[in-house]
Amino acid sequence: MGDSSATVRRPASGQSRTHADSQRDLALESVRSAAARLGLNERTIRRYITAGKLPGYRVGRLLRVAIADVNALPQPTAGGRG
Repeated sequence: MGDSSATVRRPASGQSRTHADSQRDLALESVRSAAARLGLNERTIRRYITAGKLPGYRVGRLLRVAIADVNALPQPTAGGRG
C-alpha cells in the first residue's frame, strides 16, 4: 500500500479559491486513515463530510480530509450508558 497522506497546495492569492484556507498547504489523509485513527467507521467520516461537520477534498477521484480538521473534531467522552 502507498502512503495514505498527501499535501495539496491551494492556489495563491489572486487565483480562484475553493476554500478559506486556500493560501496554506493542507496535509490530507484518506477517509480510511482518519477513521482508523479515531476508531470510527469510514461511513461515519463520510457522513461527517456530507453533514458539513468535516470538510472533504477531492484529489482526482479520491476523497481526502485535512489532518488538522480531523484532529479538531470533538472526541467522545469515556463512560457510556449505564
